[in-house]
Amino acid sequence: MSVPASGRAVAISRFLARHLRHRPAAIGLVLDPAGWADVDALLAAAARHGTPFTRAELDAVVAADAKGRYAFDAAGRRVRANQGHSVPVELDLPVVAPPPVLFHGTVERFLPAILRDGLLPMGRHAVHLSPDRETAERVGARRGRPVVLAPVVLAVDAAGAAAAGHAFGVSANGVWLVAAVPPRFLARLPDQR
Repeated sequence: MSVPASGRAVAISRFLARHLRHRPAAIGLVLDPAGWADVDALLAAAARHGTPFTRAELDAVVAADAKGRYAFDAAGRRVRANQGHSVPVELDLPVVAPPPVLFHGTVERFLPAILRDGLLPMGRHAVHLSPDRETAERVGARRGRPVVLAPVVLAVDAAGAAAAGHAFGVSANGVWLVAAVPPRFLARLPDQR
């Protein structure tokens, strides 16, 4: 199986993110309660809405995605986004004990609200946390576009939050998910730049 040309792969990945995470109904796609979409239905919907791609291209995008955003079910007949949904889904992730510290990347302009209200899912299904500082910095750097802003990295006292009753899960691609993180479990890390 060959990997699609990078521009084409990016376009397909963006289409998947938009319609498997946020807007399935916009193309007539139905997700089951766990976020799974029938592959054949996805391919047909994509073709009907001006973004046709083949099963081989879908397989290649899912396999090559460096962040592991998408997954097939065991039979390979359904596909879903591993996290990041703004539509209601139940990912059925088991509650697991998190590592002592997790990380969250953001930018300065969001910091006052975060330190006041904590980390909230906003339009998403859950708050996303990174297992390492470097990943959180990359996430924060993306949030700073189009103006280049230095990312802000918060350390999350995940062990303390879990002890206080906050349930953590981890997606298939290693992103930690939690409903919210109160401000008392957050600490800004010094900039490393």
